[in-house]
Amino acid sequence: MGNIRELQERLYAGGLLTKAEVMPLIKAPLEELCQAADEIRAHFCGNRFDLCTIINGKCGRCSEDCKYCAQSVHYTTACGESYPLLSTEKIVAQAKHNAAQGVLRYSIVTSGRRLSEAEVEQVCESIRAVRREAGIEVCVSFGLLGEADFKKLKEAGASRVHCNLESSARYFTSVCTTHTYADKIETLRAAKRAGLSICSGGIMGLGETMEDRIDMVLTARELGVKSVPVNVLNPIPGTPYEKNSVLTNDEVRRIVAVFRFIIPDASIRLAGGRGLLGDKGERCFAGGANAAISGDMLTTAGITVETDMALIEKMGYTVVKG
Repeated sequence: MGNIRELQERLYAGGLLTKAEVMPLIKAPLEELCQAADEIRAHFCGNRFDLCTIINGKCGRCSEDCKYCAQSVHYTTACGESYPLLSTEKIVAQAKHNAAQGVLRYSIVTSGRRLSEAEVEQVCESIRAVRREAGIEVCVSFGLLGEADFKKLKEAGASRVHCNLESSARYFTSVCTTHTYADKIETLRAAKRAGLSICSGGIMGLGETMEDRIDMVLTARELGVKSVPVNVLNPIPGTPYEKNSVLTNDEVRRIVAVFRFIIPDASIRLAGGRGLLGDKGERCFAGGANAAISGDMLTTAGITVETDMALIEKMGYTVVKG
């Protein structure tokens, strides 16, 4: 515990940890690590909990070959659904439903490499309507857009852009070949230049190492990310990762705790695959995580907002915008 305590004190004094300092946490006693991560969370974030929901705003027929994805045209999966950008009416209706349940942040996610200019204009109308009629914060995940499009989205009322790094720069070429890590980094930088906050994490269980995960979050920290989604791979039949083993609860707890040491004041967000954990993430929320995506994911079922709200209250958290 001595080394863990020293690292905590470094963080409390305003420092940031180097990769060399973080790497030993891979083998640190798990319970001590998680306890320390929860203390760091409480010190920097208090009891605030950032809860968001997502809507699959455009589904299927994605040109990219990300090996985990059921929506890619490169793989044959049970996800046969495909539709263009949803109407403003449908996007607003879901936003109103989520807002009525106490959710403060709503993310519109679309398949494909990037939205077209016409689609950006259409979704800007939807964002304006959501802000006007539901009052909920709007996040967007529209692929590899540039600064000009992000400025339009910000003017329409979006506040945050999501673009997952997925893994480390070293491992990313094993995950996807149709776009690059540099493409993702430039997307996040363009969003920041447009005045938007950025959200970026990855999927755990693709075959990467703990070092890859640490490198990913160090990169996110360098970019100024303060919202880090932690997805657990749900191995989907028909994708190249269909036979990957699902991570154990303890593996995910260690990941979350280590990430808290890297970005101590972030919203560490349990995202896709949380339902694969036996306790639905409760022990992670007691070990460094303080945010979640609630409701259904893009192509898989999630955990209901009602269930999550009860858990958040039980654990002493308060839902606020992170």
